[in-house]
Amino acid sequence: MLMILGCACAATTHTPAAPTQPGTPPPGFVALFDGRSLAGWQAPTDHWRADSGVLANDGAGSNLVSTKSFGDFELLIDWKVQAKGDSGIYLRGLPQVQLWDPDNADALQHGADKGSGALWNNVKAGNRPAVRADRPVGQWNALRVRMVGELVWVWLNGKLVVDRVALENYKQRDKPAAATGPIELQAHTQPTWFRNVYVRDIPYDEAMAALTATDERDFKSLWNGRDFSDWDGPLDNYEIVDGAIRCKPGKGGTIYAKQSTSDFVARLEFKLPPGGNNGLAIRYPGAGDTAYDGMCELQVLDSESPKYATLDARQFHGSAYGQVAAHRGYLRPVGEWNFEQVTVRGSTIKVELNGTTILDADLSKVTEFMNGKAHPGKDRTSGFFGVAGHNDPVMFRSLRIKHLRASN
Repeated sequence: MLMILGCACAATTHTPAAPTQPGTPPPGFVALFDGRSLAGWQAPTDHWRADSGVLANDGAGSNLVSTKSFGDFELLIDWKVQAKGDSGIYLRGLPQVQLWDPDNADALQHGADKGSGALWNNVKAGNRPAVRADRPVGQWNALRVRMVGELVWVWLNGKLVVDRVALENYKQRDKPAAATGPIELQAHTQPTWFRNVYVRDIPYDEAMAALTATDERDFKSLWNGRDFSDWDGPLDNYEIVDGAIRCKPGKGGTIYAKQSTSDFVARLEFKLPPGGNNGLAIRYPGAGDTAYDGMCELQVLDSESPKYATLDARQFHGSAYGQVAAHRGYLRPVGEWNFEQVTVRGSTIKVELNGTTILDADLSKVTEFMNGKAHPGKDRTSGFFGVAGHNDPVMFRSLRIKHLRASN
């Protein structure tokens, strides 16, 4: 826990060092634009040119798209526009961090006067910057973007203008942003200039710290990391390996923290072996099958294993087993740790995997179940939190919980 808190503090205060000279990436970053060509970008057109360290678009043509795709990343880029300029930066192929002339009277109805840096195509949140931080038109602006999961932070000229907002999927509104995708520089009616384009991949520990930085101190450990003195259930079927709980191969059953809870937020890390299958017990009554007798079992599964190719959608990772399907495609590779947060309020349950919301459902409204088998426990209002093994050596660590005031 102390290690996690320390990482969180580091993540929130991290500021990239200034380049040692123009065109030189700060430590940890690589140049996405080499300053003299369009190498590293897809489908360059006659409307883009590289000249003396500046990447310029004449206001026409198509977006410039990076050949590399990015997952969790940090981007540094300088940009400028002319009067009435209007451009943007696509993140993982999705629009967009807005860049424009904030004094353009023709765009005031679109929020130009609020300034640049916002996620303009969002509907729910973040489509206006927290502050106006633009420099005068014709001057260079410095942009810093961090993306972890679907969540985005944006700093413009050193000021935080977007703070931990999910980038909405403009192309498919009913799905989260993809786990990976390219960076795009928008071509949009007016000339735009870019320089000092630097990027770095964000490692897992830093990504996790960014996701937990604001309220980690509100969480209490669910497991002491040494033994099962505060847990119950078929404990002999589990073992402690490298500071983690692991289900013994060929064993299983639901083990759980002894303290009952109602509404809560739980955080944990898990690691799957190839084809691994386990689950999280939500409001488990202490006996029976948590998938049916508890509120639900949240599936923990190597969803991309060929052995599971024909499963019902409500059986893949993050799903409320047999009730509501989760979005797929957000697990880290088998053998790597994943970070998951589960929020339970009344009859609702939300699952965030590595920074992306993959399930957000109200189980009280579920009337159709897998194989027509009812889930009598789905409306339970309290119970235990635990893990539900299914014969595979799935590992869990850093389990912690924040109790919430019970919903009415």
